[in-house]
Amino acid sequence: MSVVGFDVGFQSCYVAVARAGGIETVANEYSDRCTPSFVSFGPRNRSIGAAAKSQVVTNCKNTVQGFKRFHGRPFSDPYVQAAKSSLVFDLAQMPTGSTGIKVMYMEEEKVFSIEQVTAMLLSKLKETAEAALKKPVADCVISVPSFYTDAERRSVMDAAQIAGLNCLRLMNDTTAVALAYGIYKQDLPAPEEKPRIVVFVDVGHAAYQVSVCAFNKGKLKVLGSAFDPELGGKDFDEVLVKHFCEEFAQKYKLDVRSKPRALVRLYQECEKLKKLMSANSSDLPLNIECFMNDIDVSGTFNRAKFEESCADLLDKVEAPLRSIMEQTRLKKDDIYAVEIIGGASRIPAIKERISKYFGKELSTTLNADEAVARGCALQCAILSPAFKVREFSITDVVPYPISLKWTSAADEGISDCEVFPKNHAAPFSKVLTFYRREPFSLEAYYSNPKELPYPDPTIGQFNILKVVPQPSGESSKVKVKVRVNVHGVFSVSGASLVEVVKSAEGEEPMETDTPAKEDENKMQVDQEAQKAQGDDQKEHAEKKSDTEDMETSEDNKQEEKKNEPQAKKAKVKTKTVDLPIENSLHWQLATEALNLFVENEGKMIMQDKLEKERNDAKNYVEEYVYEMRDKLHGVLENFVSEADRDSFSLKLEDTENWLYEEGEDQQKQVYIDKLAELKKLGEPILNRYMEAEERPKALDELGRQIQQYMKVVEAYKAKDELYDHLDELEMTKVEKQVNETMTWMNNNMNLQSKQSLSQDPVVKAQEIQAKTKELYSACNHIVTKPKPKVEPPKEETPAEQNGPVNGQEGTEAQTGNPEKGQAAPENTEAKLPEMDID
Repeated sequence: MSVVGFDVGFQSCYVAVARAGGIETVANEYSDRCTPSFVSFGPRNRSIGAAAKSQVVTNCKNTVQGFKRFHGRPFSDPYVQAAKSSLVFDLAQMPTGSTGIKVMYMEEEKVFSIEQVTAMLLSKLKETAEAALKKPVADCVISVPSFYTDAERRSVMDAAQIAGLNCLRLMNDTTAVALAYGIYKQDLPAPEEKPRIVVFVDVGHAAYQVSVCAFNKGKLKVLGSAFDPELGGKDFDEVLVKHFCEEFAQKYKLDVRSKPRALVRLYQECEKLKKLMSANSSDLPLNIECFMNDIDVSGTFNRAKFEESCADLLDKVEAPLRSIMEQTRLKKDDIYAVEIIGGASRIPAIKERISKYFGKELSTTLNADEAVARGCALQCAILSPAFKVREFSITDVVPYPISLKWTSAADEGISDCEVFPKNHAAPFSKVLTFYRREPFSLEAYYSNPKELPYPDPTIGQFNILKVVPQPSGESSKVKVKVRVNVHGVFSVSGASLVEVVKSAEGEEPMETDTPAKEDENKMQVDQEAQKAQGDDQKEHAEKKSDTEDMETSEDNKQEEKKNEPQAKKAKVKTKTVDLPIENSLHWQLATEALNLFVENEGKMIMQDKLEKERNDAKNYVEEYVYEMRDKLHGVLENFVSEADRDSFSLKLEDTENWLYEEGEDQQKQVYIDKLAELKKLGEPILNRYMEAEERPKALDELGRQIQQYMKVVEAYKAKDELYDHLDELEMTKVEKQVNETMTWMNNNMNLQSKQSLSQDPVVKAQEIQAKTKELYSACNHIVTKPKPKVEPPKEETPAEQNGPVNGQEGTEAQTGNPEKGQAAPENTEAKLPEMDID
């Protein structure tokens, strides 16, 4: 099972994986741990990540970025319409009314949904994780901003499904950071002690998020969250861009915003300048060559001017901080530390404002860029059975109050009830009780639209079907379970009808937990069930991504237990019947559309793979042309005749010209054939060179062996006592084999010395090596035969000697071998026999 965390940011992404050594942020194919959130579409393939970012100027209309903010938003959304004017690429409406991105791909105009584009990015991150882990990746945890609504969260879940990922949990950015911070702390207060309160501030490229968390040993509880989705690093870039657009209009008479390519370049340079100003307070230059109409532009800016220009943005920093303190009713003295992360948190003015508000030094113990991904990977490890992780429970919060409304049966009015207030613990389930005679529908919505950064407060409609009255004609009791799951998504996860079964003896009415005259419009929150569901916050419940079915059955058991007749009502029984629920969500991709997107993603991945192989084949031809052209006038010069060199050089030049003309865009097989054609001419030359390098080494080795065996033969003939045990017939064979090999070597060396380097060799290194091996096999076992061992004369031992020897308790104790002159070991206690002593 894979254990992977994905931080999918507005501008950049990070991938963290769990390994035996702990959590590690992995690098992509460019050895960079940061993968830009860019997707570029070309005539033959897609480029994703760093490759796409490099095309942001050259292919600006078809390179998309910042699409994360359009998740779950219809095309008619005022936010989408307002953003359209500032984008270099085009947005378009999907058939379902959602936002799509219009690009040219495969030389056709295509409109991709936001889910599809995010899935492309996730596929790339998945590939990076698989390369690091060297195994397939499916299970993962993905980060989302804490202010995402139900629609936006469902949209991200769909994107993960399109990318072939099984998202175990959508985790809020600041919650992931809190987990990465707390799980390694050894000094947290005990569970019964007062918790440690830490504020986490995440100032990213596009949004600003704050959360307050309470830590105890093995436990993290989010107390509240606040945010400003419209404040981030990009807004500070925008201030610089606006300034230089005005300056260049006056100074160079250039309308920068009329040229998308120039505007993209200016954004890039302004972002670099912003980063430089965070480290330097002096005047800093901005220079762009051939900016527009072949005009070079330049300007200067400094930190003081920058902070002055951004005064209205900096004023927004305090509002979420004030909001979070009011929500949690905490005093500044209660705060143990303020941890700050996110790319834009490096702007000195932002740090100064946050530090001043809390009246304490900011803490930067976490990696500002990678903390979210690491937290997601830790959560994935907690959920995975493959890793043993320290027990650590996580309780998140509901960011916006959620209410239900329904039509009353009696007066046709509308009733409503807030089921999850703001900052309510999540994941969490509640059981609601209704008294109805017929099917009814519940509409879930966010009850405070003013604080919602989304135009439509509707979550969805849930129809409870097959509701019938009791046989007596009374209203039936209907239990409805509502839940905010681990992804932060609201659902009606179960409904059941409580039926009264009366025995034949009695006609007593059912004892209910509401008065008999309670009308059908009454809705109650089952307090017992709600209390029981509080156990959702325990770690074992969090280890399931969605446990509605299990919990429903638990609720049914609770309900049966609750409705068990008491002693005096023994003649009345109840049973529960599960009811079907029909969902009509505000944002949900149809199954057919989702399947089509999954299929299309697979096709595009295959197309990218084929295009990569085609490009590689083309690059191999180009590489071979350049390599051989250099070598023909270098190391290979002596190994080819002048005529062959000239014809081969001409062939290489023709191939190079072909590559940049009609060979620019050919099929993979054409390049493979072209390379084979060139190698037919080039390989013999290269082989002659390699032979000239290897042959002397092989000859030296053969000569050394011949010399070695000749010395043994001469020593044997000279009656050297080292070899006097060797067999005469065998030594004759050795001498014959050595002489034959020497003759073969001398003949071939003489012939080779007369051969030109530009001609094929008479004898190849491989043949010489084979001859060396043959000589070794024939002679080595003969000349290395060991001398036979001479056994010493046997010593006679008196047969009658049965008593103790050398102080031992018996002859069996002598474990040495007297025949071989070996002494018995001193310590032989382990081998002494058992003896009876009188």
